[in-house]
Amino acid sequence: MNENNSTKNIFPISPLIRITLLSLYFALTTPLPFLAKTTTLPIPQWLFWLGLVIGAFLVYTVMTERVILDEEGIRVTYPKWAKLIWRRGWNLPWKEIKALKMRTTGQGGMVYYFTTDKGDRAYLLPMRVAGFAKMVRIVQSKTGIDTTDIYPLAQPWMYFFLLGFTFFLLLIDAWAITTAITMA
Repeated sequence: MNENNSTKNIFPISPLIRITLLSLYFALTTPLPFLAKTTTLPIPQWLFWLGLVIGAFLVYTVMTERVILDEEGIRVTYPKWAKLIWRRGWNLPWKEIKALKMRTTGQGGMVYYFTTDKGDRAYLLPMRVAGFAKMVRIVQSKTGIDTTDIYPLAQPWMYFFLLGFTFFLLLIDAWAITTAITMA
């Protein structure tokens, strides 16, 4: 797609981030019902499974976020079904964007917020999208704001490491589940 014509550019959450976070969720939660049964915790087994399914659905819903850039502005949105249970997203016309302000996170990372002339709200620049560099180039071309020093909060190699550790956690989960089943 040409970045300067009137086409709509859609940037979903990066597949690497989506797979990593969903896998981590399952790695952290799947052993819980088996371990609860082994320890005779007085919570019904079906309640654990229901909680896991609801939690997985909510994590997946968060991962359906999309950033849409077009001639009018930038939108962060979710599919219609997700809007019933999740945030509505936001919309910001290009002409209202005044600047991108950097803020440090509690962990020492940097995030960026769009500010407007109205000054009433700041809008977080989505940083976990596939095609982040292209998205930032489009923002620069539409707003005139220099974005050459803006990088994603977490680099892809960090998610590869997390995915690798999640794989090892899943192996430990398999051992824990097998042990819990044989002890029951």
